[in-house]
Amino acid sequence: MDFVNLLFYKLNLFFNNPELLDFVVNNRFLLILLVIVLLKLKYATYSSIWMSSLINIPGTILHESMHFLVGLFLNAYPTRFDLWPKKDGFGNYIMGSVGFRNVTFYNAIPAALAPLFLLPIGYYFNRWYFNNVDITFINYMGYILLQTVIIENAVPSTTDFKVGFSYPLGVLMYGSLLTFFIIYIL
Repeated sequence: MDFVNLLFYKLNLFFNNPELLDFVVNNRFLLILLVIVLLKLKYATYSSIWMSSLINIPGTILHESMHFLVGLFLNAYPTRFDLWPKKDGFGNYIMGSVGFRNVTFYNAIPAALAPLFLLPIGYYFNRWYFNNVDITFINYMGYILLQTVIIENAVPSTTDFKVGFSYPLGVLMYGSLLTFFIIYIL
């Protein structure tokens, strides 16, 4: 038992060494490498529906919850909330979906592009994390994993874009609002 305690003690000393932590936390190359490795591991699971669902459930919950909440808030009337991956007719996996019964010009774009609201959540989580959490090697790896999940799932799917931009009046309305915001607010 002393061997196991000694091993954990030595590993703890190694991973919480201030020089190692400084090197890992402040090295952008390692950060990008770690994110790419995480994404490659995620895509490697797509051959198995069980592994795919296990790896993708947290992000799918975030992504589909954004659709659901914005659709609920803007009267799109969500009717279906599905988190379990399914194969489509082309052999690809659909990770989750939310069905609506009242998609109109005024709520199609916000409901379809709702996962973009995860970006400010990730930004504020980043600010909170580095101000309130003691940085250890394990904490930092968990932070990278969580931020990768948040940011990757903030990207709307191609289906989201098709649904969102299927109402020309809504595109005109939100395009005008965005133009006004850029010209007069920024």
